[in-house]
Amino acid sequence: MRVAIAGAGAVGRSIAGELLENGHEVLLIDKAPTAISVERVPQAEWLLADACEITSLDEAALQRCNVVIAATGDDKVNLVVSLLAKTEYGVPRVVARVNNPKNEWLFNEAWGVDVAVSTPRLMSALVEEAVSVGDLVRLLRFSHGDANLVELTLPPESALSGTAVGDVEWPQDTSLVTIIRGSRVLTPSAEETLEAGDELLFVAAQAREEQLEDLLSVRREDAAS
Repeated sequence: MRVAIAGAGAVGRSIAGELLENGHEVLLIDKAPTAISVERVPQAEWLLADACEITSLDEAALQRCNVVIAATGDDKVNLVVSLLAKTEYGVPRVVARVNNPKNEWLFNEAWGVDVAVSTPRLMSALVEEAVSVGDLVRLLRFSHGDANLVELTLPPESALSGTAVGDVEWPQDTSLVTIIRGSRVLTPSAEETLEAGDELLFVAAQAREEQLEDLLSVRREDAAS
């Protein structure tokens, strides 16, 4: 897979390193000469250019990329790169870094963004996830379909504790994708029984999040009454 990364700072280089280790082709693009540190990621291709310019993206052969990652520290740049990658070059997958959570609402399909990653929001969500039981925590937003990756730790008093996954009437437009139980990562088969303390990861439509949280957090006595 060929991946172009706009922004060769610490974030861009770290992403490049991970992708290269997984066998992908990586092109790093940055307009600042000081950011071109070939020796830090020698296996990557490097391009000194402005990723907001069509001529630069032509030189980068963006149409040959499977994924473009807009990883600069400037939200305006990341939006422009995302829009150009999607509309001018038809890149199948565009991932954009959100630096300021206040700008997160802009990072959507209209701007060519398939997945928006807000580092401040993600860090905050991970803190919440570590201390919250019974509360739904939004980890990641997918622009297509207005869906989110959300997590909820099943509380001991939940009516669903001891229930088989296949017996649960999940809200529409939600999908249970993973159960994390201690050090184990489980694929949620219909026969798998939910246990108190399970970390449940869902892809869910934003409009269904409150309904999902209510379902998972309902107390046994409330369900019985």
